[in-house]
Amino acid sequence: MASSFDFLELPSYEVAPRLLGCVLERQHEDQVLSGRIVETEAYDRTDAASHSYKGQTSRTEVMFGPAGHLYVYFTYGMHYCCNVVTGPKGQGAAVLIRALEPLTGTNIMSANRHGQTGTTMTNGPAKLCQALMIDKKLNGVGLRDGAVRLIIKPAVPSEDIVQTTRIGISQAQDVPWRFYLKDNPYVSKQ
Repeated sequence: MASSFDFLELPSYEVAPRLLGCVLERQHEDQVLSGRIVETEAYDRTDAASHSYKGQTSRTEVMFGPAGHLYVYFTYGMHYCCNVVTGPKGQGAAVLIRALEPLTGTNIMSANRHGQTGTTMTNGPAKLCQALMIDKKLNGVGLRDGAVRLIIKPAVPSEDIVQTTRIGISQAQDVPWRFYLKDNPYVSKQ
């Protein structure tokens, strides 16, 4: 029987829109924190904006591993961001989770975000990692049954998805590999 995770083997720019509507779930002690993925960005080693562009390093090792794992990195000396590794092993590809719509554990997520509520709680890659307590210790965790799980949901119709250029990067800014749910208030930047 084919796994529902099989699509993660596709190129990152095909996986990124398919992840919209899926759920990212964080098990922490006896609490479940979760959110619906509403914004993504694709990266791979052919892309100057990708961490994998210059080849495999100790930092990017997880990106070059098998699909279906979490790649977590530290940025700006203060924030964590998380990605779903995609493509075949050795590809160096991942999809950045840019925004979530909170579903469960919102009181804990708010506390993790110093009292932030509503859209500002998870409308950015660093914000959602802080809300879900995702840090470097979770780098490489399997998304089928790890402390962070990806729950596959039916594909969102293409007419409900906006495709545009990525944001917050200095290279390859014209690559249209950012995808988000149309009219969703949790998207980081409409």
